[in-house]
Amino acid sequence: MRQVNLTGLGVALITPFQTNGEVDYPALSRLTDLHLQNNVDYLVVLGTTAETPTLSASEQTEIIRFMIEKVKKRIPLVLGMSGNNTKAVVERLRTENIEGADAILLSVPYYNKPTQEGIYQHYKAIAEVTSLPVVLYNVPGRTGVNMTAETTLRLARDFNNIIAIKEASGNLTQISSIIKHKPSGFQVISGDDSIAFPLILIGAVGIISVIGNAFPKEFSRMIHLALSGDYPKALNLNQNFMELYELLFTDGSPAGVKSLLHSMGYIENELRLPLVPVRSATYEKIRNAGLELKSKL
Repeated sequence: MRQVNLTGLGVALITPFQTNGEVDYPALSRLTDLHLQNNVDYLVVLGTTAETPTLSASEQTEIIRFMIEKVKKRIPLVLGMSGNNTKAVVERLRTENIEGADAILLSVPYYNKPTQEGIYQHYKAIAEVTSLPVVLYNVPGRTGVNMTAETTLRLARDFNNIIAIKEASGNLTQISSIIKHKPSGFQVISGDDSIAFPLILIGAVGIISVIGNAFPKEFSRMIHLALSGDYPKALNLNQNFMELYELLFTDGSPAGVKSLLHSMGYIENELRLPLVPVRSATYEKIRNAGLELKSKL
């Protein structure tokens, strides 16, 4: 089974759209170059931040092809392959050409609200059909159900290709339990920018980040300072990000980070329904906070 190191800063890449609503591949290329040149450790495509539920199957396939060719193995590429129909996810993994990807990220099934045993069996079916490393993703605020520490640890122990979890429950007790009892080599990754620093202090290996879309170099520096044990410098940098941590989610994500990227000149401020851009007042707050942060860093 192939190994992949997900230590450091992973960016949950947005999907830029043109004003006509189509995927903006030139902007996606520019953003990818920005990350490749500014110390991002790996990229996650087709995750929540990518507005994946609004992308057609053919668009998803094209984005995968585009990103594999663009990145060219310079850093690891993690593909979001989430779904709430286990059979459909398994069939996709059996048939879709994702050669060149380094791992897959799968959220707990959403809407169905499965039991813990149902969650376990979902991931079991997927782990048994793919040779790629699997990253679990626990985000109960979006899926409607929390994957407990016990279920996470059971999966980590039972399947060698389940290598990590992106934990976005916000439950520090639960995350601490996973870190304390996990098997050797299993990686715990923060799914929330705002608690990445404290999670690293207790053993997380890094973050799959939203704010990293706009500040890859600066946020990577904070994460790596924390991982190297230089906590005072990391804490000082982390405090500079505090205002944006909140603002980027005021009117929902990825609307917040898209408005920030638009204000910085990287993309059009376009989302796909049912998501809409942030309110004008929120946009101004985000733009000003971004400018202030840039001046500090």
